[in-house]
Amino acid sequence: SQAIKTPTAIYCSGQIPLTADGTLIEGTIAEKTRKCCENLDVVLKQAGSSLPRVVKTTIFISDMAHFAEMNGEYEKFFSHKPARSCVAVKTLPKGVDVEIEAIALP
Repeated sequence: SQAIKTPTAIYCSGQIPLTADGTLIEGTIAEKTRKCCENLDVVLKQAGSSLPRVVKTTIFISDMAHFAEMNGEYEKFFSHKPARSCVAVKTLPKGVDVEIEAIALP
């Protein structure tokens, strides 16, 4: 599932840069990060929450060389600076460069 809602938290599955029709977007790491955040916003709204209520994120990126570009876009969505971890991984689903998961308050 995309999210599990409990009385105290919403646990969102990792979001990758997919369009609503399931197409992977092409472009820069910033553009891919933006799409991940937009997808996360949709999931949170469907669960009755929103991005400003996110308390923790985990970001998976394919190369730490992408960190600064990813971070510049990420900060536009999370100016409240939730706790976060960022991990470079060998591969991600569908060969994407970035995936973001979150925990939010209901």
